[in-house]
Parts: sequence; C-alpha cells; structure tokens
Amino acid sequence: MPDTCTPEVTWAQRSSDSEPERNYLYVNLKTPDVSKSDADLNITPTEVSFTGKSGKGVTYKVSLPLYAEIDPENSKVNHTDREVELVLRKKELKQEFWPRLLKEAKKYHFLKTDFDKWVDEDEQDEAGEDDYANNFGGFGGPGGEEGGGLSNIDFSKLGGMGGAGGMPDLSALAGAGGGMPDLSAFAGAAGAAGGAGGAEGEDDEDLPELEEDNQKSKIQEVS
Repeated sequence: MPDTCTPEVTWAQRSSDSEPERNYLYVNLKTPDVSKSDADLNITPTEVSFTGKSGKGVTYKVSLPLYAEIDPENSKVNHTDREVELVLRKKELKQEFWPRLLKEAKKYHFLKTDFDKWVDEDEQDEAGEDDYANNFGGFGGPGGEEGGGLSNIDFSKLGGMGGAGGMPDLSALAGAGGGMPDLSAFAGAAGAAGGAGGAEGEDDEDLPELEEDNQKSKIQEVS
C-alpha cells in the first residue's frame, strides 16, 4: 500500500424545499485507524478536504469540490476509528436531488453510492422519522465535541413490547383506585398453559400407582 492514498468515499442525500433540516448530504470518508488528533478536516461552502495519518503510517488525503453550496455552520461531523461521518446541510432549499456529489461530471474511482442510506427522490418522505440524520444525534459541528449517538432516537417508534411473546399491559388490569392489578385475571392464561402440557400432567398423576405396584412386588419377595 502506498504511503499516501485517497480514502473510499460513500454518499447519499435527502432534499426539501421547505425544511432545512431535511435537506442534506451524507458523506462518509473511510479512514481506518486515523485518530481525530491526527486528522485535518476542512469544510467550506464549496468543498470538503481531509488529510489524516493512520497508526500504520498511511496518509489519507482527499479533496471534494461539491456540486453546489452547503452550510458548514449547520453541518455535522462524527470521527470514529473507522471513518469520518458527515451530514452536510445543502444551502439551497430544493425538492430535486443533486444530480451528483461533485462539481465535475466524471467518474471517480474512490466515490461510491451509499446504498444503505440511499432512497429515491420520490420515496424520501416515507423514510421520515427513521432517517439516519434525525436519529443519529449528538454530532458536533466541524471540529466540535462529539456526543452520544442515541440521544435523539424515539424508542416509541421501534414498536411496543406487547403482542406475541411480549409483556402484558398490567395497567389495563389495575383497579379504579390505581392499586395493584388483579392477578386473578391471569388465571385463564395459566390454565391454558397447563392445558398445553396436559400429557405431562397425566404422567405425573400415574406416579402413585407405580409406587403401589412396587410395594406389592416387595411384599411378594419377602413372602
């Protein structure tokens, strides 16, 4: 591997003509083993540039002249030990997607579509609340503090614990006074569970008869 190389870059996007927070680019720089202290990231309205040296002595360097302008002040950065994750706010509110990430229309060997985050332009509203940028909270701004990645996730959207195999809603069993639930309501469910294992229950009831047969055989041996 050469001492200096271009990192792999993946990207996806969302767009909006009315909501700035839904009008952005995902850009990930694959820079394994590069610590934040050994990296230099620069984000301007028209370009993203990065230089960083890994613990193995490899220097990653890339410059990304963007197709259109972004808003650095409202962009987000998260630097991990595997990659640099960027959520770049597009400056112009526009429903249409950018036709490409970079200014020049040509093939770049290091640039790939991030299919894990990509959605089609006419389907992006369906991504809605599950969207990566909204749920992956806690980015600092360029050069800012990094925060926790779970802070903005609404766990109510992940589905309740009820249903098949889930925990029962005990609040539905509580009395009018708000006291302890009436656990007798579970009697029917317990009986049903016992019925499912009925064959085993019948075997248990036969055990005393087996013991009686054993006692008779012992008396015969003694006599």
